[in-house]
Amino acid sequence: MRTVLSTLFLTLVIAGAAVLYLWSRPDPAVDAALNEALTEKLRIRGYTGLIEESLEERLGRAVDLRLADVGRFLFFDPVLSLAGDNSCSGCHGPNVSFNDSRPISIGVGNNGVVGPGRRGPHNQRRAPSLINAAFYPRLMWDSRFTSTSFDPFNNALGFLFPEPEGSSLSYMNHLLGAQAFTPVVNRVEMAGFQFAGDNDAMRDEIVQRVNAIAEYRRLFGEVFADIRGGVPLRYEHIALALAEFQFTLIRADAPIDRFARGDNDAMTADQKRGAIIFFTPDVRPPSCGECHKVDAYANEMFSDFEPHVLAVPQVLPAFRNMRFDGPGEDEDYGLEQQTGNEADRYKFRTSPLRNLAFQPAFMHNGAYVCLEDAVRHHLEVYDLARSYELDKLDPDLRASVGPVEPMLESVQTLIDASRPLPDEEFDQVLDFVLNALTDPGAHPDSLRALVPASLPSGLPLHHFEWGIQSPKGC
Repeated sequence: MRTVLSTLFLTLVIAGAAVLYLWSRPDPAVDAALNEALTEKLRIRGYTGLIEESLEERLGRAVDLRLADVGRFLFFDPVLSLAGDNSCSGCHGPNVSFNDSRPISIGVGNNGVVGPGRRGPHNQRRAPSLINAAFYPRLMWDSRFTSTSFDPFNNALGFLFPEPEGSSLSYMNHLLGAQAFTPVVNRVEMAGFQFAGDNDAMRDEIVQRVNAIAEYRRLFGEVFADIRGGVPLRYEHIALALAEFQFTLIRADAPIDRFARGDNDAMTADQKRGAIIFFTPDVRPPSCGECHKVDAYANEMFSDFEPHVLAVPQVLPAFRNMRFDGPGEDEDYGLEQQTGNEADRYKFRTSPLRNLAFQPAFMHNGAYVCLEDAVRHHLEVYDLARSYELDKLDPDLRASVGPVEPMLESVQTLIDASRPLPDEEFDQVLDFVLNALTDPGAHPDSLRALVPASLPSGLPLHHFEWGIQSPKGC
């Protein structure tokens, strides 16, 4: 009797699953229409789904895995921190897909933890993700590191940095190589406040420390014959290694890429509908794809890499190690900090959208920890900016919210154009952005093996908090 009942139960389960499967599949004609519409949207934008495999062609060579491995050790090693307590991985943790583990960065003065338990004085913004950064023509939220040709692989027109570097790093072959000169001399990120000396003196000190470590000299010597022959390290070697490691962090094989390469089943019907809405211009407002570009210099990264005012609520941490802008020292002027031009106030670079599923917070200052709120902000700027509450942030980020009215005055055109989407369409766009743009290879579990067991310097690694679950809906 038990066997008969078990067989009957199994039959019912299989039949029910079959009905559910058939019920959930879209009508073939509807699916064909969605495929045709989305394919056309991607075609006119030149979207190929092949950006990941274009890396070495753009570099003009194969990635040097030996040099990348040296860069991997350096990335996790506090030897690059003059303060002695931070590393690149402190603000770009593999446990959060090389994002910032906090909504606003904690650099020097940290407690050695990377994750929600990280404590210390906050900076002003969230550290952006390093995954796929090799394809970014501008780096940082205020666009202060730029390839003048708008091609990070091309230094023919130079790389532009804030003074005192200016264009002096233009001899580096890739923008990431030039950028690697900067975090180590930033007082709040890695350098600290005790070392006396300018940027060159700080980098010279770091080189001396690394050069004194026999294992680093051995590792560099396997790549560079002159070092193997006894020539001292230069900071250029460190920068090249850090950039090479980041070249291994390309994760751009998401469902939309597989769809673009011809796999019509890579995306669900709702994700396809969301993508079509995302790319379709409307009178009110413009399409999402206007700022989150994929064509030409955007390198299929879903950003125009231009600075814009979006009136994101200004979060003021309770414990911080730098002065904020404005008469109340409770604002972030964004691009104006670099240009001195008041017209650039509150402007921040458009965020690339790949792999958001593994990002703990959103916007330049992590004001939103739910992707749903971050997306809705674009559609209902006035209401969300004015009604913003700090309750979803950790207590150490709840000191106050900066003034909102000056920002709203600067974004009136967007306010006039913005309108909410119907719930169904909103959910479809959210599904597209959250799931169809995410490469499973960017999941923290796939990156855990990159953490070294130990470091050539003998210094301790940070403590990475794994298994972090970030809320994506509200």
